[in-house]
Amino acid sequence: MKREIQIGNKLVGDGHPTYVIAEIGINHNGRVDIAKELIKAAADAGVDAVKFQKRTPELCVPDHQKDQMRDTPWGYITYLDYRYKVEFEQEEFEQIDAYCKALGIDWFASSWDLESLAFINAFNPPAHKIASALLTDHELLRAAKATGKPIILSTGMSTMAEIREAVDILGEDNLVICHTTSSYPCPPEELNLKMIPTLKEMFNCPIGYSGHEVGLVTSVIAVGLGATLVERHVTLDRAMWGSDQAASVEPQGVRTLVKYIRVTEKALGDGEKKVYDSEQSVLRKLRKYST
Repeated sequence: MKREIQIGNKLVGDGHPTYVIAEIGINHNGRVDIAKELIKAAADAGVDAVKFQKRTPELCVPDHQKDQMRDTPWGYITYLDYRYKVEFEQEEFEQIDAYCKALGIDWFASSWDLESLAFINAFNPPAHKIASALLTDHELLRAAKATGKPIILSTGMSTMAEIREAVDILGEDNLVICHTTSSYPCPPEELNLKMIPTLKEMFNCPIGYSGHEVGLVTSVIAVGLGATLVERHVTLDRAMWGSDQAASVEPQGVRTLVKYIRVTEKALGDGEKKVYDSEQSVLRKLRKYST
């Protein structure tokens, strides 16, 4: 059985170009103009999709954190108020939807609760993303599967038993499993990229990589190890305010990442030894035979 699924008009899986996602998340800091700048930068870089996050703060923020005070660009406010400040609602997502369609780039979101999932699904996204934190929220997994959309499942801070339980619920037919480590930024010694071929051996679906590291090299190596989808956080400036900015890639870095991934795809080849036409003149000049 071939490991591939369709996201929008792209096939994702073995033998297909790596599907590259620019995770905007909440790096827009609640501003649509910043979101649009990031979408444009991602589209110009040649990525396939941008991804946002959607929460209902009252449902997603634990009770013990709601009244905690925090310094923010909006002043010294509660954590719950902060979460509402960075949430886009109907009007903002309508603008995002129209802008992405105008640029010809896919968009979807990680939905953190059932209400948010229904909200995003109303925009008819090409896929849904399950964040690592929600891998064990089986109710949300069942609701996401019920949409009939492809599911991209991140596996950070999860045991193999938890991953298997999630896959049992979602099934493997319309699924991409992403290896990831949920630390921001992630140190190289904890990236554990060899989990990519391990997951390929265990599951019969495309395997991807969601990276939170500093730099680009390791994300490209993930493609060499078999990742057919790569997701990285993007930002306009890593010095901007926000918890995910430091583990994000700036626009020039996104362009470089896409270029490196495309070169790597060409360089991997098919694994069959052959003598290329470009070698013939060197062969005739230097090859030595003996009996």
